[in-house]
Amino acid sequence: MTKTLELQFGTELGKTARISIDNPKEPIDEEVVKLSMDQIIAAEIFTTSSGKFVSSKGARIVDRSVVDYELE
Repeated sequence: MTKTLELQFGTELGKTARISIDNPKEPIDEEVVKLSMDQIIAAEIFTTSSGKFVSSKGARIVDRSVVDYELE
C-alpha cells in the first residue's frame, strides 16, 4: 500500500495544480501543511502552464494499493 500527500494549489489562470509527496509522515499536521503551502506560494518556485501558484485549495492523503500479477 502506498500513501501520498497531495497538495492542491490554485493557479493564476484559475486551474488546479498538484504536488505529490510520497510516504508522508503521519499523522498529518494540518497547520504545518497549510504553513508549508503558504511558503511554497510565497517563494514562487513553481510555474505551470496555467501560471504561478496563487492559493492553497486543499490537501489530501491518497491511499493506493497495487497488486502485480505475473503473467507467463
